Amino acid sequence: MTTREGASAALARIDALHSALTELVLEGGDLDRIAAEAARVLGIGVLITSTDGRERASAMTDDLRALLEGGGLVDPTGRFRVERAGADGVPVGGGEARMLRVVAGGTDLARLVGCRADGSITQDDVHALERAAAVAALLITREQAVSAVETKYQGDFLRDLFLGRAGDSAYVTGHLASFGWDLTRPVVVVCAEIDPAPADVAGESAQHRRWQERFAQAWRQVTRDVAEGIPTADFSSEVVALLPALEHDRLGHDVVRRVVKAVAGDKGGGRRPFTVGVSRVTSSLQELPGAYAQSQRALSIGRKLHGSGSTTFFDQLGVHRLFALVPDARELGEFARDVLGPLAEPTAEAAKARETLQVLLDTNFNVAEAAREQFVHYNTLRYRVGKLERQLGPLSSDPHLRLDVAVALRVLEIG
Repeated sequence: MTTREGASAALARIDALHSALTELVLEGGDLDRIAAEAARVLGIGVLITSTDGRERASAMTDDLRALLEGGGLVDPTGRFRVERAGADGVPVGGGEARMLRVVAGGTDLARLVGCRADGSITQDDVHALERAAAVAALLITREQAVSAVETKYQGDFLRDLFLGRAGDSAYVTGHLASFGWDLTRPVVVVCAEIDPAPADVAGESAQHRRWQERFAQAWRQVTRDVAEGIPTADFSSEVVALLPALEHDRLGHDVVRRVVKAVAGDKGGGRRPFTVGVSRVTSSLQELPGAYAQSQRALSIGRKLHGSGSTTFFDQLGVHRLFALVPDARELGEFARDVLGPLAEPTAEAAKARETLQVLLDTNFNVAEAAREQFVHYNTLRYRVGKLERQLGPLSSDPHLRLDVAVALRVLEIG
């Protein structure tokens, strides 16, 4: 075959693929069928992922998947490491993988990956994959338009459930069935929030919205793999999911940790870190408003106690659970200031005194042990104890006062 004949054959193959894919979309085909058709025509493996590498559709043999994993292109949660691949190709075994962006109207929608086990991805293959990416962009854009309406409606309904204003039981039951949601089983309410962005991008609302949309999509995709009928909604600043407390996991802790790990992946591909709060198990629709409040409180307290990227369960908050029940947070602050006096001030001296006080409480006011903990002389700590008792009262002899002080210190922890 001459060079001209080869070029004509390649062009004909590309045009045939484009026509076949366009017809698939018009017939209501999905991304899996697009991937399968491209893989069949080109004789390669095809993977379509989210922009951060979460698989959405594929036509990939187990052998090709093993090659991608062996080449370090797949993380332990199954995410394709988009940050390690590109249009120039990455060697995998005796073959090659290439990744193309799926774009429409300047918006980054997805990634399309082609993989050949033996030999390189040719330029003709790349041209064909570009046609497949264009058709995939059309389908994804259409899906997003439909999904935006559906997810907003579902999110509004779930918010109404949390606010106790969704309507009578028959109305609620009908909507749950239409959404395919299963709330007949015990669930935990999970509230997940992207951690604050760096100062240089904090004001870019459009960028944050894209992060939020990708974050919500990751939660929807991962929860679908856990069980059928899991409600998941994007509340603009947070994603909320009602995860089932399964028979072997009555508190819901295992399933939450599994989902959080899967959503986080290895934090590559531009994925943002996030913080999670989890409610106690609830078994009825009437308990959902309280459970949602618990998840939000667990998230807020967990971020203050453990920092960003933490997962906090409401039933493990200890005394902080009681704080969450106080409707007026200012009352907690007044209590801390009344008990601690000058030690409640936001100064370095007060912070140092509170640190000493906490060590004394942790050692049950054993001065010798507390001195060793703080690496100071026994007499130095005795002097500090005397100063603390002049400020707060007879701490060493009054267990009730020590309890008040311990609670006040916990209040200051959560601000």
